[in-house]
Amino acid sequence: MNQERTQERENPVRDALIVVHTGREATRKVASTVACSLHRAGFSLRVMPDEYSSDAGLFDDLEPHERPQRVAPDDDAANGAEIVIVLGGDGTLLRAAELARSARVPLLGINLGHVGFLAEADLDDLDEVLDAVVHRTYRVEERMTVDVTASSDGQVLGRTWALNEAIVEKTNWAKLLDVVLEVDHRPVSEFACDGVLCATPTGSTAYAYSAGGPVVWPEVQAMLLVPSNAHALFSRPLVVSPESRVALEVSGRGDAGVLVCDGRRTLDLPPGSRVEIGKGETPVLLVRLRVQPFTDRLVRKFGLPVQGWRGRR
Repeated sequence: MNQERTQERENPVRDALIVVHTGREATRKVASTVACSLHRAGFSLRVMPDEYSSDAGLFDDLEPHERPQRVAPDDDAANGAEIVIVLGGDGTLLRAAELARSARVPLLGINLGHVGFLAEADLDDLDEVLDAVVHRTYRVEERMTVDVTASSDGQVLGRTWALNEAIVEKTNWAKLLDVVLEVDHRPVSEFACDGVLCATPTGSTAYAYSAGGPVVWPEVQAMLLVPSNAHALFSRPLVVSPESRVALEVSGRGDAGVLVCDGRRTLDLPPGSRVEIGKGETPVLLVRLRVQPFTDRLVRKFGLPVQGWRGRR
């Protein structure tokens, strides 16, 4: 669902959280430019203390009163903020999503990495980005997440979530992991594999794509099931309803596994564990500056060859 963010608030003080991929001089300069511009526009800025500690030069060229306030990297970091600005690649944006999701604050990614599929803008667009943030001339797009519960012998091991994908994979790389796949409380197949991914449409262009899964347009509500290097006759990727309940069971006869969500949150899975996955209750909000088809983003980010296209006549 898209929401226009163009109305001015009564409160003149505006807050923004800046999440930075530290350690690069170019990133430090961009971070300082963003902080300085937003400070002049009346923003109160926040940054996490570990980003200061891991990059001693961050924001050094700003006056002390212009530098962002340090906030703890927890669920309260983005509370009350108007926007979370991410300077880095997709990994940095996934880190920022952990802070912004519970606060229902939109994320605006400025790609300073490689592909940066989740980012809305590149460094060349910085002036446009800052103007849109200051004047609130952007749209907000909801991205589906998945909620994940892991259990063993009826006891809950942990609960988590994912924006891109939840993966059950092997821990012993000398052996394959035995997994049973279940959809809507019915078994589908059992196979030995490196792992099984349950991805969102957003994650279809990430790990799931590398594992041979289809690209799914983000407005399509669905979950993707992608086995990785499965030894089975039936191990094709599956696209299931977002209302379906998916379960992945680690065989009690084999080795342990591990649950990995977005490459950031992990949970050990002893033999016999069960991981249940369903559509998340809380989406992630992404800022969009322009109205453009997902097709254009796909072609641009992957550098797809379209020179022979003649179009509709």
